[in-house]
Amino acid sequence: MTTPAVEVFAVPAVFEERESEIRSYCRAFPAVWTSARGAHLYAADGRAYVDFLAGAGALNYGHNHPALKAALVEYLAGDGVGHALDMHTTAKEAFLSAFVEDVLEPRGLDHKVQFTGPTGTNAVEAAFKVARKATGRSGVFAFMGGYHGHTLGSLAATANRYHRGAAGVDLGNVTFLPFPGGPTRDLDTLGYLRTILADSHSGVDLPAAVIVETVQAEGGVNVAPAEWLAGLAEICAEHGILLIVDEIQTGCGRTGPFLSFERAGIVPDVVVVSKSISGLGLPMALTLIRPEFDVWSPGEHTGTFRGNQLAFVTGTAALALWRSGEVQRTIERNTALISDILARDVVSLDERLELRGIGMLWGVDTARIDPTGVLAAAIGERCFADGLVIERVGRNDTVLKLLPPLTIDAFTLGEGLAILAAATSSCLPT
Repeated sequence: MTTPAVEVFAVPAVFEERESEIRSYCRAFPAVWTSARGAHLYAADGRAYVDFLAGAGALNYGHNHPALKAALVEYLAGDGVGHALDMHTTAKEAFLSAFVEDVLEPRGLDHKVQFTGPTGTNAVEAAFKVARKATGRSGVFAFMGGYHGHTLGSLAATANRYHRGAAGVDLGNVTFLPFPGGPTRDLDTLGYLRTILADSHSGVDLPAAVIVETVQAEGGVNVAPAEWLAGLAEICAEHGILLIVDEIQTGCGRTGPFLSFERAGIVPDVVVVSKSISGLGLPMALTLIRPEFDVWSPGEHTGTFRGNQLAFVTGTAALALWRSGEVQRTIERNTALISDILARDVVSLDERLELRGIGMLWGVDTARIDPTGVLAAAIGERCFADGLVIERVGRNDTVLKLLPPLTIDAFTLGEGLAILAAATSSCLPT
């Protein structure tokens, strides 16, 4: 294995001296960023980088999309309301109307829209609370390899022991089941689930909800089969268990359709959406709830920043882009390009490399060559040295995850994939 000669960047001392040790992404990508546009990040030393991280999925429309930025600038210049708790505003009305017209109604979804705190974990917390309130039960079923956030409720449903270990308290009321991808892919989860729910002596109580990602992104880009998702939805309906689908990273077109569960033909009881729903990377999160389960009383789940007015503005502009069909056409082209080039130029380098993905969410797994993650780390470092920002995920971070903006142009996409192919080739053991 070749160890890349990674350039040492001059990072201002204030970060090391004063910022908490909790910082993470800046350690993997040690540059100081000054500007960004489209699928490129620009560093203080003048270098341009292709961005295959896209704000961990918060920038599906790329950095500073002109239409979204123009809408925000116009709103600010007109002294639009900047903060309003959950009061009615014209900005919220425009977003909610567009979301109903462009997302919910075309899919036959009658869900109520709850504006939670500004991040995905807030939406998950609200989903768990409303499911427990609606059913009178406390348990949640989640999946091995799953990731749902870092506040205590969502962290209890997150499988990663490293993240769970930071809680400092016991994390309970969650039962983990095998996921049809990753190390547990060959286990019959649906059969097991049917058995324990039907068996009065299984020792497993009927839960309030099951939470699932249709694609485990942070878990290593593990794609659940559509028929498996349909079977899970059927079991939940049979037993009066609320099905919560976590669309925080897979939503807003990342897997192709606007909502990733569409390919399975299911209608979840609760859906959590965040990251790219604002379009420009501004914080916003939604919990979508079937009307019969919207059992909240006013103010039972609240937060100062549960209605980000600026995100409403850019989110409305982003939905207009989606309505035009332009983004869908780009996704279709880019999906074919990514899968073809990865198969031809990357995984062909070694038969032990594994390619997984859907839409514009892909992973190259190096675990069969090196399960420790050292190889993947070397490839990632080489990529960064050569001008590509790409994240590692999964068990021991063995998977290089591709998460470029949906709107990336073909040339830039090809450029980034070429860097990944060259880095992989240079780092593979000889």
